[in-house]
Amino acid sequence: MAWLVVRDSGEAEEAVQDAFVKAWYALPSFRPGSPFRPWILRIVTNEAKNRARSARRREELTLRAGAAGLEDSTPSPEAAALAHEDAATLARALGRLNERDRLVIAYRYLFDLSEAEIALTLDIRPGTVKSRLSRAMSRLRDVLRTEEVSRA
Repeated sequence: MAWLVVRDSGEAEEAVQDAFVKAWYALPSFRPGSPFRPWILRIVTNEAKNRARSARRREELTLRAGAAGLEDSTPSPEAAALAHEDAATLARALGRLNERDRLVIAYRYLFDLSEAEIALTLDIRPGTVKSRLSRAMSRLRDVLRTEEVSRA
């Protein structure tokens, strides 16, 4: 999740580490009975957003497309090449979306959060999650079509 916000694997790792330290200290304020995943993801996302804002202000962050360590260990070299190409295409397409779209897609499809959990994490209404997700997926499809056309 942090990588989707800062789009730099080193910064994302730092954000996650700092977020877990903050979560540890904030654990007494966690409401028993509440879902844990949205709570921790919100902390991670907020820490990543803070780091991204700081980096933009200092102009020290160079955005990098792609994720580090996406090496596939499938037995077939052809399958590995295709899987890596698909992952890279998806990462590039997600990188071309705005942060709000990247977050809602990632929460739903990469982290498999329910609409209610996404609403808690983003501090929005469940109905808003549905509309944001629908619009974000539409924009992602458009970006992927553009990628497909440019490769042809």
